[in-house]
Amino acid sequence: QVHLAESGGGLVQAGDSLTLSCEASGRTASSYALGWFCQAAGKEREFVASISSDADNTYYGDSVRGRFTIASAKNTVYLQMNSLNPDDTAVYYCAADRSGSYYQILSLQYEYWGQGTEMTISS
Repeated sequence: QVHLAESGGGLVQAGDSLTLSCEASGRTASSYALGWFCQAAGKEREFVASISSDADNTYYGDSVRGRFTIASAKNTVYLQMNSLNPDDTAVYYCAADRSGSYYQILSLQYEYWGQGTEMTISS
């Protein structure tokens, strides 16, 4: 079992930067790939970024590529977000996938989820 705890959300202005963190705990947590998803009000959960269990490979959704950076260290995954805009407003969820592969872009591929952290971007 893997427990995920996100932190770092909040209210920021358009153009600002913000970093989300997600701490993964559990005996086998280090072998899991980790990903970030977001869900805006009234919309489906959307893939944001993922990183392999060895942190060597990453993958990004089209809407964030070039603006967001995912990284991990010591069972914590970070999402550095730059050039934020109101369309980024959503609840951001951390997820863990036992395959360890970075290329997991569907939510159903992830076995464990955090509670989410809300981020609001004002214009």
